[in-house]
Amino acid sequence: MTEETVSATTTISASADIVFAVLADPSRHAAIDGTGRVRDSLDGQRLTGSGQVFRVVMYHENHPDGSYEMANRVLAFEPPRVISWQPGYVSPETGQLEFGGWIWRYDLTQLGPDETRVTLCYDWSAVGPVPRERIQFPPFAPDHLGNSLSHLAAIVAR
Repeated sequence: MTEETVSATTTISASADIVFAVLADPSRHAAIDGTGRVRDSLDGQRLTGSGQVFRVVMYHENHPDGSYEMANRVLAFEPPRVISWQPGYVSPETGQLEFGGWIWRYDLTQLGPDETRVTLCYDWSAVGPVPRERIQFPPFAPDHLGNSLSHLAAIVAR
Protein backbone atom coordinates (compact mmCIF):
# COMPACT_ATOMS: atom_id res chain seq x y z
CA MET A 1 0.00 0.00 0.00
CA THR A 2 1.24 3.47 -0.87
CA GLU A 3 -0.21 6.68 0.42
CA GLU A 4 -2.92 6.87 -2.26
CA THR A 5 -3.16 3.31 -3.59
CA VAL A 6 -4.29 0.04 -2.05
CA SER A 7 -4.16 -3.38 -3.63
CA ALA A 8 -4.74 -7.07 -3.00
CA THR A 9 -3.63 -10.16 -4.89
CA THR A 10 -4.93 -13.71 -5.08
CA THR A 11 -4.61 -16.75 -7.29
CA ILE A 12 -7.77 -18.00 -8.97
CA SER A 13 -8.18 -21.52 -10.30
CA ALA A 14 -9.22 -20.53 -13.82
CA SER A 15 -7.66 -19.24 -17.01
CA ALA A 16 -7.08 -15.52 -17.43
CA ASP A 17 -9.59 -15.56 -20.31
CA ILE A 18 -12.36 -16.81 -18.01
CA VAL A 19 -11.51 -14.35 -15.21
CA PHE A 20 -11.31 -11.46 -17.69
CA ALA A 21 -14.70 -12.39 -19.19
CA VAL A 22 -16.33 -12.09 -15.75
CA LEU A 23 -14.67 -8.72 -15.11
CA ALA A 24 -15.78 -7.43 -18.53
CA ASP A 25 -19.43 -8.11 -17.65
CA PRO A 26 -20.81 -5.20 -15.56
CA SER A 27 -23.84 -7.30 -14.59
CA ARG A 28 -21.41 -9.34 -12.42
CA HIS A 29 -19.88 -6.32 -10.64
CA ALA A 30 -22.42 -6.25 -7.80
CA ALA A 31 -21.59 -9.85 -6.88
CA ILE A 32 -17.85 -9.18 -7.16
CA ASP A 33 -18.11 -6.10 -4.95
CA GLY A 34 -20.25 -7.87 -2.37
CA THR A 35 -20.94 -4.79 -0.22
CA GLY A 36 -24.42 -3.99 -1.50
CA ARG A 37 -23.19 -0.62 -2.74
CA VAL A 38 -22.85 -1.69 -6.37
CA ARG A 39 -26.36 -2.64 -7.44
CA ASP A 40 -27.27 -3.11 -11.13
CA SER A 41 -25.79 -2.64 -14.55
CA LEU A 42 -27.94 -0.13 -16.45
CA ASP A 43 -26.55 -0.76 -19.93
CA GLY A 44 -26.68 -4.55 -20.08
CA GLN A 45 -23.61 -4.65 -22.33
CA ARG A 46 -20.23 -6.29 -21.93
CA LEU A 47 -17.13 -4.13 -21.91
CA THR A 48 -15.36 -4.16 -25.25
CA GLY A 49 -12.70 -1.46 -25.24
CA SER A 50 -11.03 1.60 -23.80
CA GLY A 51 -13.19 4.71 -23.79
CA GLN A 52 -16.44 2.78 -23.38
CA VAL A 53 -18.75 4.14 -20.69
CA PHE A 54 -20.90 1.80 -18.63
CA ARG A 55 -23.44 2.86 -16.04
CA VAL A 56 -24.36 1.17 -12.77
CA VAL A 57 -26.84 1.83 -10.00
CA MET A 58 -25.12 2.41 -6.66
CA TYR A 59 -26.29 2.72 -3.09
CA HIS A 60 -24.57 4.41 -0.18
CA GLU A 61 -26.17 5.11 3.18
CA ASN A 62 -24.43 8.51 3.36
CA HIS A 63 -25.40 9.63 -0.15
CA PRO A 64 -28.15 12.32 -0.07
CA ASP A 65 -30.40 10.19 -2.31
CA GLY A 66 -29.28 6.76 -1.09
CA SER A 67 -29.39 5.32 -4.61
CA TYR A 68 -27.55 7.03 -7.44
CA GLU A 69 -25.89 6.29 -10.79
CA MET A 70 -22.22 6.08 -11.65
CA ALA A 71 -20.95 6.30 -15.23
CA ASN A 72 -17.64 4.44 -15.49
CA ARG A 73 -15.16 5.06 -18.31
CA VAL A 74 -13.00 2.10 -19.31
CA LEU A 75 -9.36 3.21 -19.25
CA ALA A 76 -7.41 0.01 -19.95
CA PHE A 77 -8.81 -2.92 -21.89
CA GLU A 78 -6.19 -5.51 -22.82
CA PRO A 79 -7.79 -8.98 -22.83
CA PRO A 80 -6.96 -11.08 -20.88
CA ARG A 81 -4.33 -9.07 -18.98
CA VAL A 82 -5.63 -5.68 -17.81
CA ILE A 83 -8.98 -4.00 -17.29
CA SER A 84 -9.56 -0.72 -15.47
CA TRP A 85 -12.17 1.99 -15.19
CA GLN A 86 -12.66 5.41 -13.70
CA PRO A 87 -15.99 6.10 -12.00
CA GLY A 88 -17.76 9.33 -12.85
CA TYR A 89 -21.16 10.98 -12.94
CA VAL A 90 -23.23 13.31 -15.07
CA SER A 91 -22.89 16.82 -13.67
CA PRO A 92 -26.30 18.31 -12.83
CA GLU A 93 -24.91 21.76 -13.69
CA THR A 94 -23.38 21.00 -17.10
CA GLY A 95 -24.96 17.69 -18.14
CA GLN A 96 -21.44 16.51 -18.97
CA LEU A 97 -19.67 13.43 -17.68
CA GLU A 98 -17.17 14.27 -14.92
CA PHE A 99 -14.75 12.00 -13.08
CA GLY A 100 -13.68 12.03 -9.45
CA GLY A 101 -10.12 10.82 -10.05
CA TRP A 102 -10.22 7.31 -8.56
CA ILE A 103 -9.51 4.17 -10.60
CA TRP A 104 -10.28 0.47 -10.23
CA ARG A 105 -7.75 -1.78 -11.99
CA TYR A 106 -7.37 -5.55 -12.35
CA ASP A 107 -4.08 -7.05 -13.56
CA LEU A 108 -4.20 -10.72 -14.56
CA THR A 109 -1.19 -13.00 -14.99
CA GLN A 110 -1.72 -16.48 -16.40
CA LEU A 111 0.32 -18.85 -14.19
CA GLY A 112 -0.83 -22.09 -15.81
CA PRO A 113 -3.69 -23.36 -17.97
CA ASP A 114 -6.14 -23.09 -15.07
CA GLU A 115 -4.43 -20.67 -12.71
CA THR A 116 -4.35 -16.87 -12.80
CA ARG A 117 -2.85 -14.37 -10.39
CA VAL A 118 -5.19 -11.38 -10.05
CA THR A 119 -4.24 -8.05 -8.50
CA LEU A 120 -6.97 -5.54 -7.74
CA CYS A 121 -5.80 -1.96 -7.21
CA TYR A 122 -7.75 1.10 -6.09
CA ASP A 123 -5.90 4.35 -6.85
CA TRP A 124 -7.16 7.74 -5.69
CA SER A 125 -3.99 9.74 -6.42
CA ALA A 126 -5.75 11.93 -9.02
CA VAL A 127 -8.64 12.94 -6.73
CA GLY A 128 -8.95 16.70 -6.39
CA PRO A 129 -9.45 18.73 -3.23
CA VAL A 130 -13.27 18.99 -3.32
CA PRO A 131 -14.00 15.23 -3.27
CA ARG A 132 -11.33 14.80 -0.58
CA GLU A 133 -13.29 17.21 1.62
CA ARG A 134 -16.41 15.02 1.34
CA ILE A 135 -15.04 11.49 1.00
CA GLN A 136 -12.52 9.64 3.13
CA PHE A 137 -10.12 7.65 0.94
CA PRO A 138 -10.18 4.79 0.54
CA PRO A 139 -13.94 4.76 1.08
CA PHE A 140 -14.08 1.14 2.24
CA ALA A 141 -12.74 -1.15 4.95
CA PRO A 142 -9.16 -2.49 4.67
CA ASP A 143 -10.35 -6.02 3.83
CA HIS A 144 -12.63 -4.93 0.96
CA LEU A 145 -10.24 -5.64 -1.92
CA GLY A 146 -9.39 -9.11 -0.62
CA ASN A 147 -13.08 -9.85 -0.13
CA SER A 148 -13.83 -8.72 -3.70
CA LEU A 149 -11.15 -11.05 -5.06
CA SER A 150 -12.66 -13.91 -3.02
CA HIS A 151 -16.08 -13.13 -4.52
CA LEU A 152 -14.52 -13.07 -8.01
CA ALA A 153 -12.91 -16.47 -7.41
CA ALA A 154 -16.24 -17.91 -6.23
CA ILE A 155 -18.07 -16.56 -9.29
CA VAL A 156 -15.46 -17.98 -11.65
CA ALA A 157 -15.64 -21.37 -9.90
CA ARG A 158 -19.40 -21.69 -10.57
